[in-house]
Amino acid sequence: MTDRPVSSVTGPGSVAVTPHHLASQAAIDVIARGGTAADGAIAANAVLGMVLPTTCGIGGDLFAVVHSPGMTRPDVLNASGRGGSGLDAAALRAAGHTEMPLYQPASVTVPGCVDGWMALSQRHGRLPLTETLAPAIALGFDGFAASPELSSSLERLHGVIGQQQSAPALYPGGAPPAPDAILYRPALASVLARIARDGRDALYSGDVAAAIVDATEGVLTASDLESNRPDWVEPIGTDVFGLTGWTVPPNSQGYLTLATAWLLERYGVPDDPEDPAFHHAVIEAYRAVAWELGTLVADPAHAPLPSHKLLSPERLAPRIGRFDPDSVTPWPDPSPNPGGTAFLCVIDTGGMGVSLIQSNFHGIGVRLSAGKTGIWLHNRGAGFCVEQGHPNEAGPGKRPLHTLSPTLWTRPDGSLAMLLGTRGGHQQPQYLLQIIALLRHAGIDPNAAQRFPRWEMDHHSTDGSRVSVESRMPEHLVSGLVARGHVPTRVGDWPVGWGPVSIITVDDRGSRHGAADPRVSTAHAASD
Repeated sequence: MTDRPVSSVTGPGSVAVTPHHLASQAAIDVIARGGTAADGAIAANAVLGMVLPTTCGIGGDLFAVVHSPGMTRPDVLNASGRGGSGLDAAALRAAGHTEMPLYQPASVTVPGCVDGWMALSQRHGRLPLTETLAPAIALGFDGFAASPELSSSLERLHGVIGQQQSAPALYPGGAPPAPDAILYRPALASVLARIARDGRDALYSGDVAAAIVDATEGVLTASDLESNRPDWVEPIGTDVFGLTGWTVPPNSQGYLTLATAWLLERYGVPDDPEDPAFHHAVIEAYRAVAWELGTLVADPAHAPLPSHKLLSPERLAPRIGRFDPDSVTPWPDPSPNPGGTAFLCVIDTGGMGVSLIQSNFHGIGVRLSAGKTGIWLHNRGAGFCVEQGHPNEAGPGKRPLHTLSPTLWTRPDGSLAMLLGTRGGHQQPQYLLQIIALLRHAGIDPNAAQRFPRWEMDHHSTDGSRVSVESRMPEHLVSGLVARGHVPTRVGDWPVGWGPVSIITVDDRGSRHGAADPRVSTAHAASD
């Protein structure tokens, strides 16, 4: 089995794990200047949007889960935007669309990121945005080296975004940047500086808002942007593997991670990750819930079930009896759910932990920039459907189904035990479930869990289980899956898109361990 080093840190101080070393260091530096984990998370997020615009940015949405010592349950922030006044499912159906168009203005919802920063800073921060956004602003003006991942993504996207007004900063001289080429994004840095000075009005009103409205051809209006607000919502959680897992309720798919972990714990399977039965059970736990996602996750005002019932033991328990340790269980076909994204986690010296995820959705999103502002708009509205009467039917003022699934884990005494999340579209719960199973069921350490070969599933069917596996997965595990009815296909090792998962664990003595995902070259764990 080939191996890769894991960027990791251990100690009693502040820890940040993000998809880029510049973001991780920004979080630690901001905390060192007197900030909280929330301040550090905002700083890291802003840097990620600057240096990895093909994953996240202020044209996208944000979710966060926050825990401080003494809390009995975490604070949960839903800063996802809503459909614009010009969003019309009937018109899409009349135009022949059977699903939401990925790369058209109709899929642009109000970007919630900046409102999320404001809410997070006001409730849990100590520093002004002039300080938390300063690292990202400096990188935009002074330049940063393009990572191999960014270089590759921009090369792939050149033909479809190269003519956008904000493209020149990403394509100096009109060509994709080579790895380590220095990029400058002064237009975006200027917008961030205005946000730091003037708050939300710098994005949601005035000339920047007008550029967003123009880019969406009126799907979003000035009023849609001005009236947008984030919500602090009740978390949903469940007890599993000796901890309580917490996540964001719908319109997030986060419940899927916790529901599958709850089932896995009760399947009574071996705790040895070298046993094929272990991985069979993890896959089956995911399949037992994933099929229902498209019908249950929607704007909570339209969802068919109250959020607290999604994790109800009475609802999930009947599925335990259908588990077969020797065979694949048939389940209904799932609805398709499309799905760049950046997850980061931060803990400060005072014990505040933040699990934050922020996203453009499909790489750089809808592939439209808001004029020359440097802002690339997301296509989270692609999470809607166009089916008439469906809970997730596209419409003005509604939030779409979101794949973003941050988690936070506490001990029975209420203390923080773990921050865990990843990017990966609808596969996020798959990666997180595998990590949870390795950490909490198999009992291996975070570094080993990050290196362990992963599987992922694009679809599952009533008569089988088709999974892709990293090519270094041992043959006895692959053949064991085949014997149980799975259909595995080996893919390349260390796929960049299969993460990056970010982990921070806290032991019962308060020592923290951060582990970054070796599948992404820039993923980094930093500490003070």
